[in-house]
This record gives sequence, structure tokens and C-alpha cells, in this order.
Amino acid sequence: MQPTQVGGRTGAQGKRWAQKPLAVWFQTSLCGHVALWPWSQGKASHRAALQFSGLWYVASMVSDCKVFLGKKDHLLMSTRAIKAMVGGNLSVHMEFPRADGCHQVDAEYLRVGSEGHFRVPALGYLDVRIVDTDYNSFAVVFIYKELEGALSTMVQLYSRTQEASPQAVKIFRDFYPTVGLPDDMMVMLPKSDMCSSGDKEAP
Repeated sequence: MQPTQVGGRTGAQGKRWAQKPLAVWFQTSLCGHVALWPWSQGKASHRAALQFSGLWYVASMVSDCKVFLGKKDHLLMSTRAIKAMVGGNLSVHMEFPRADGCHQVDAEYLRVGSEGHFRVPALGYLDVRIVDTDYNSFAVVFIYKELEGALSTMVQLYSRTQEASPQAVKIFRDFYPTVGLPDDMMVMLPKSDMCSSGDKEAP
């Protein structure tokens, strides 16, 4: 897949993104330029991390990962319980409902540089970016990862509730084509009560 320039957004949502004063642009060899969530340095960065903390539901995903594509129609809504750590890292507790029960994973998202992006060596996540968020209801998360020797791109829609708002879904759906991901690689994840995170705060 050739590098894709993310730009030329039009309409009200594109204008809203453009108005974010601390927005940053980054470039990867895979996806070209991507607008970065405005997570600034120092105390402001820590406040942003605290605002981003708490429980999120993964309401939708899109990826060109072959493993994901092979089972996306059988996936259920998972959760992320996020806690801000000293130094700008994030402690993330994940719960995935599966046929044999609730699978739980804990990982530390390591801050990279000063722009507020992360990597997660334990999960093979080479680059994690918060593309857009209002902290209170939704977030769009970009992930560039390596799994079983293959590189892939993933975009996830986080929601504070199990029902993502139409506006959040639109932002998500407007974004992922800009990194080369088509609609047929996307799935809206069904709700599940198999895991317990819905009744818990972040650790």
C-alpha cells in the first residue's frame, strides 16, 4: 500500500479538526500524514492523560490484518480501562469476550517523544496515535502493528458507552479511508456482557 496523504478535509468536521490549536502532524512509511490528537507536553500532557483515563468500549474496528479479517465477523465489543501513569505512560487493562470466557490482558502504553503518541512492545504495537477525541464520549485510535511477522494498520473507535454516537461513528468512518482502509475491512462490534469492565472503574 502506497503512502496516503491525509488532508483536504471538508465540511464542519474537517473545520473542527483544523481549529485544534495543538494539533500535530506525523508521518509513517505506511500511511503518510495523520492528524494527531493534541496531547501537549509537561503538566498539560498529564492533564490530557488524566482526562483520557477511565473505561472505554471498543465499538468498532477496521484493519488490513489477515488474522483480524479472518475472524472479524465473530468478534464482540471489548473494553479498555485506562490509567495515566507517571511520565506520560498509560496502564491499559483490556477485556475481550470470547467463546470460552473473558480474556484479560494488561499492557503499558509507552509514551514516545513529546507529541503524545505511544508504542506497546508487549502487543507488537509499533505506533499508537490518538487521532481525535473529546475525552467525554469518543476517541479514534490509530495502531500500526506487527503480528506473526506481518505489518498491518488498524483503526479503532472508542466510546464511553456501548452505544457510540452517530457523530463519533461519522468521524471514525471519515478517517480510516485516509490511511488506506476500505469499508469492507470494518466491523461494528456487537455488545457483550461476558466481561465485567462495564461495572468497574479504571484500575
